[in-house]
Amino acid sequence: MLAYEQQDLIKQRLLLAYDNAGGPKEMAAFIRHKAEGRLHCEVKIYFSPSLLHVAREVKAEPCQKPSPEGLSLFVGAKDSWLCLFPESAL
Repeated sequence: MLAYEQQDLIKQRLLLAYDNAGGPKEMAAFIRHKAEGRLHCEVKIYFSPSLLHVAREVKAEPCQKPSPEGLSLFVGAKDSWLCLFPESAL
């Protein structure tokens, strides 16, 4: 429950960066909620490489490209999926 406020702040920064860049399809963020049988779920937001500056602002940690399985689009255009996860179109 505490994550919602932080999520909203991150989303505002992402939307500002996305809008300022003109909404390019390679600029997107994805979110994954993992409960794994626990009372509270773990929330992870994945930033596309073109959002590196926002990731740094919010002190996000670098990681490998996530699997598209279980991800939801958090900020960006719907066609970001094909741009950033072309393997998922197979």
